[in-house]
Amino acid sequence: MDRVVISKIQNQMRKALGSKNIKVEGRENKLDSADVTKDGEFLGVVFEDKEDGDTCYHFNMTILDIDLE
Repeated sequence: MDRVVISKIQNQMRKALGSKNIKVEGRENKLDSADVTKDGEFLGVVFEDKEDGDTCYHFNMTILDIDLE
């Protein structure tokens, strides 16, 4: 993803999740996804999905059972 798209996704995620500490960064050697972190801690990955002329973005976050304490 290019920097403009990443910036727009980051702004939307900050607004939706209520945190200015969320950062979206491009992934090395991956053009269709970006890493999402908060305060330096990895949260998940945003994937770009292009289908039938439309583009959307999916945020995938894994929650480990040990984190549910």
